[in-house]
Amino acid sequence: MAGRYFEELLVGEVIEHRLARTVTEMDNVLFCALTMNTQPLHLNEDYARKHSEFGRRIVNGIFTLGLAVGLTVPELTEGTLVANLGYERVVHPHPLFHGDTLYVTTEVLEKRDSRSRPGQGIVRFRHVGRNQDGVVVIEFERTALLWKKPSAGTHNQTTQDQTTQGGA
Repeated sequence: MAGRYFEELLVGEVIEHRLARTVTEMDNVLFCALTMNTQPLHLNEDYARKHSEFGRRIVNGIFTLGLAVGLTVPELTEGTLVANLGYERVVHPHPLFHGDTLYVTTEVLEKRDSRSRPGQGIVRFRHVGRNQDGVVVIEFERTALLWKKPSAGTHNQTTQDQTTQGGA
């Protein structure tokens, strides 16, 4: 499924993303190893059982953030994203655990034309991630630079293809 161009997003629109993913222990352990995060709340079951109010390991919050963004890509920005410009107001009201499934909804908060890039626009999204029980595990805002639809005389597909080849 292709992402949406700047013009195709409506302020106030809420998108319930169809893609969801169950987080495994391996996801969490591998992510912690790759990022050199030795936090025992993520890696040490005995420690988490004794020292965490949850009595078990929790999934790394940065993994949760990355997964939440990733789950939005097919319906939102696949092939239309120029760059993520920033993330704000990231909160984790409840932890994500091994075996939880993450679902994400997106609200389009605002958008404006780029002043310096006529073929692009800036959109601010609010993403909310919930587990399989509907409990909110992450909320954040993201600002992204998106392509506008190519016009008949000024086709930006070549530039767009080059931009998206790197997986942005």
